Formats: sequence, structure tokens, C-alpha cells
Amino acid sequence: MTDPEKEPETDHAILKETRLGISALTPPTRSETPAETVLEFPDNRLLIGLCGEYDRNLAQIEQATGVQILRRGNRLAVMGEPAARDQAATLLHGFYGRLESGRALAPGDIAGALRLGLGGAAVPVRADDQLEMFSVAGFELRTRKKPVEPRTAAQKAYVSNLFKHEMTFGIGPAGTGKTYLAVAVGVTMLIGGQVEKIILSRPAVEAGERLGFLPGDMKEKVDPYMQPLYDALNDFLPSKQVEKLMLDKRIEIAPLAFMRGRTLSNAFVVLDEAQNATTMQMKMFLTRLGEGSRMVITGDRTQIDLPRGTASGLSDAERILKGVKGVSFNYFDARDVVRHPLVARVIEAYERADGDAG
Repeated sequence: MTDPEKEPETDHAILKETRLGISALTPPTRSETPAETVLEFPDNRLLIGLCGEYDRNLAQIEQATGVQILRRGNRLAVMGEPAARDQAATLLHGFYGRLESGRALAPGDIAGALRLGLGGAAVPVRADDQLEMFSVAGFELRTRKKPVEPRTAAQKAYVSNLFKHEMTFGIGPAGTGKTYLAVAVGVTMLIGGQVEKIILSRPAVEAGERLGFLPGDMKEKVDPYMQPLYDALNDFLPSKQVEKLMLDKRIEIAPLAFMRGRTLSNAFVVLDEAQNATTMQMKMFLTRLGEGSRMVITGDRTQIDLPRGTASGLSDAERILKGVKGVSFNYFDARDVVRHPLVARVIEAYERADGDAG
């Protein structure tokens, strides 16, 4: 399959397995006193990246570990309880190694690595466990616009299963990267030649509102429901290339109802907001799978917008397909939220309220 819009081979979107070997990195010099741990970093340029703008990266580590970090030239002084100091020093070492290996460090990467290392809670963790999050193999999806990495253990398992299995379910709350990572993998496989097209679909169900008559042609009527899928695509591909691929029908975005009667071969197919598909719609969609295709179904069981008394096809599919060969189920919770940290706390609060009500 050829594409006149493709960049040179070296710029192709590829799946790259990266290994960050801690022993191969140049470690900061470390000294101890009863009151503080001092780390001296050999490269001031990398140290600037480690600290972040206005030292916001250091502030994240301080909040997660309960220490205070002071910057003194090319040294960082970590103050606090000995166990917490060790924890923070190990994290700083690992983040510096990430920068030394040529990988960028954004606030979201800090938060994700902290979740991997601390299990989502500010409790003591062995240094060996913390180092593991930097040294284990991780998936990096290189798209045309930016690299994408899973930021939690659940996301790593999900991305791995998207490549291994023909049918993958991603189930969990909003903001956990279910659709975003699925689209990133789809773009990777399209440009890498593993599939010929990407098909993105959603049930056109109003979220508890009555929107009434929507003006325009069919595309203009359904586009408001599909906008999150357009947003994800535009994060990974230049807008002009997205437009061209859509004109060539190599990227399709359509309501779930438009899938009936089709056989989707050599395609990467995503059904988003699957909790709003009925049982019959879900069965119809799942049986569209053709040769050489991958199918991803994402949804949040706590945000069903179907009429009262109508069963969710996602819940039924989960019950019916458990244990079927070739089908993978991946689950996310508030610890996997990669949006604003407050989103995770909101989700946890609703979960507690639902538990109390039950």
C-alpha cells in the first residue's frame, strides 16, 4: 500500500519498544547528611528540564512523596524523612535518566510515572520497585505529530493487547485514555501498512438532553456526536492529511447505525461510547469484523445514556464474550485518569457515593 502523502521512511509512525536501562545512565552524585540528601547533576541543561517551568516538576514530586526539594545551582537538596528522601531521590534519578536518553519530560509524564511507581497513593515503596518503572520495557507510539506513551500499568497492558488481539475492549471512566490510545494505535497501524483504513464509530445518543432538530446535511447533523474522534485524529496527524485521508475513504467517521450490512476487512475499527449501544447494535457491530482487521470497543458503564429499561450492549458483551479466544478485556479506574488530577478525585467521589447508596 502506498501513500503519496507519506513522509520519508525514517519519519513513518512506528511502534517502538523502548528500554531505559538505569545502569547505563550517568547518575547524579549523591551525598547524605542526617537532615538531607543532596543530588548533584552533571548536565545543567537536563537539570532545567528535570525541574520544569517554575520548578513545577519538583512540586509534583514533593506532593507525591512528602519531601521538600531545594535547588542549589546544579544540586537538589531533598529534605524529609529518610524513607521519603530515598523515594524522591530514586524518582529524580529516574526522571533525569529519561531526559538523558533523549525523551521529553512533561507534567503528564511525571504524573503517569508517579502513578506507576507509587500505585496511585503516597505510601512508601521500595526503591527497587520505583526503579522498575523506569527500566521495564514501555511502548512508544511515534505518530506524525508527536510520540505517545502509555502512562499507567493498565494503559501499557491495553496498548499491548491492541496489537496482540483482534478484538479488544477498554472499559473504565472518562479520561483514562481508552479512545485516545486506540486512535493512536490505529494511526500507527495505518501509516505502517498493517491496515488499509481506520473506521471510527459512536452511537448517536444524546447525553441526557434533547437537542431537537439539527440543521444541515447528514454529515453536519452527526458531526457534533463525532467531534471527540476528530479531536483525537488531529492530535496525531496534520489536519490536511486527515482531510485527504477522509476524502480517500481511508479514514471514516460514522454513527454506529451506518455499520449495518458492512464487512470491515483490513481495517482498524473503533467503537467509542459503547455503553450507549443496545444489545442488538453491539451484536451487529461485532459481527462486522473481517479479515485482517482489528476491532476496539471502549466505554464507561457508569455513563449510560440509553432510555430507562434499555440494556447496554457493552455490559451484555462483557458477560457473553468473557473467555472467548481472541477477545481481550482491559479495565481502568480513577488511578488511570490522565486528565487534570481533579478529574480522578471527582470519579473517586462518585464511586464512593455509589457504594454508599448501594
